[in-house]
Amino acid sequence: MGFRINAKDITTNYTQTLSEFITELTYEKIPEDVRERAKHLTMQTIGVSLSAHGLPISGKAVSIAKACGVGEPYATLWGDGSRVSMSSAAFANGTLADVMDWEDCSWTGHPSAGVIPVAWAVAEALHLSGREFLTAVVAAYEVYQRIAMVVQPPTDWDIMKGWGLTSWQIFAAVVPAAKLMGLTADQVNQALGFGVLCCPVQSNLHHITMSDAYHFEHGFRAKDGVLAAMVAKAGVDNYMDCFDDTYTFDYHMTPEPKREWYTKELGTRWLTKEVLIKHWPANMWLQTPIELAHDITVKNHIKPGDIEEIILNPPTAGRMYYSPEGFNSLTQAQFSAPFMLAAYLLNPVPGPSWFDSSKLTDPDILELAGRIHGGNSEPHYLNQCFKGFQEGEFPMKKLTIRTKDGKVFEASMDCHPGHPKNMMSHKEFVERFKVEAAPVLSGAQLETVSDALAGLETCGDIAGISKMLCK
Repeated sequence: MGFRINAKDITTNYTQTLSEFITELTYEKIPEDVRERAKHLTMQTIGVSLSAHGLPISGKAVSIAKACGVGEPYATLWGDGSRVSMSSAAFANGTLADVMDWEDCSWTGHPSAGVIPVAWAVAEALHLSGREFLTAVVAAYEVYQRIAMVVQPPTDWDIMKGWGLTSWQIFAAVVPAAKLMGLTADQVNQALGFGVLCCPVQSNLHHITMSDAYHFEHGFRAKDGVLAAMVAKAGVDNYMDCFDDTYTFDYHMTPEPKREWYTKELGTRWLTKEVLIKHWPANMWLQTPIELAHDITVKNHIKPGDIEEIILNPPTAGRMYYSPEGFNSLTQAQFSAPFMLAAYLLNPVPGPSWFDSSKLTDPDILELAGRIHGGNSEPHYLNQCFKGFQEGEFPMKKLTIRTKDGKVFEASMDCHPGHPKNMMSHKEFVERFKVEAAPVLSGAQLETVSDALAGLETCGDIAGISKMLCK
């Protein structure tokens, strides 16, 4: 048992309760629909990671991973096929999972970019089963979501002071690594403490710069999560109860921590099922506009050359950026409704071809994007959107397409496919995976991998599937 230095001053047991939940959770204790969602989250994350291959930042992440780490059990770099240390695999695959901005999206961030690459790397390296993997995935989502909810800022918090989207991401990586490495409850408690140690200061630097460095942040957290679990398993003195000392973690994240969230409805309300899964490779607040554009143009056989103007109403503040000279980064483009709608309309099959560096200044995309505008309604502001998402709501959007022959087409939607209230079916997940993975996999290999992931609970050794995740 780790010694609790400040035991007389601590009146809660949040950290140990979470630690025991992690160690005691079994596959059989998880409701079937939650296990199924974990499997779909896995398919989505691996699929979008494969889709990212061919983009420059993906190649850099893979090269860095190959240069780092010796002595650990090995795991596979998705799409590349090379085997590296499991922490390096977590770094590269965690980066790839976010590159296309196509993974999941909670009101707390992108847990899958930490949970799935880490759980897969450790399960592969230790030759664990699909059921063990899925159990760790659920444990991670349940604990990560609650820790993140504790430190979500109040509604009136000035977002420019920093919102730690990739700060608390570390716990999405620590939990599955600790679970799969077989840590005791006290060791998990300490691993969570190392998560606090590795939790970066809140920053909005990625929003200010719109740099693609943002995608690397997910890789950093994934790698650190593996190392945190490894250090805790190796053995340390004390280092207990990080969430119970009020000066250790949450107070530095927000002036109003909601500590009851650490264990709120733990084991009864499954937050794994409340995560949004993106249908398109774009910022979460652009999912509905792209879906509307898809529905209207397919139904009415509208081609890009037919379009006079597109109006999005209400627009989302910060997501209507457009420059006739082009975009400076992949991230900047993914956050732009005009760019993303134009990219879809000119190439309805999503994939890395939307974001090739030449596309960021492509005259056809920019010309069409220049015809896409926000309406006159009061914009949706991000803090209000996130608050609504926490409460099960999503912004209602209306898209109007005016064609050059004078016709007007309109449609409205709030919860797009992939939203918890409009979740895709198993068949739709499988078909979406095939679209996502197409840049790397094809033909019989693509069918074999999709079947293997669809039946992940029957897999005796994750390593067997890893061998197939490359050309």
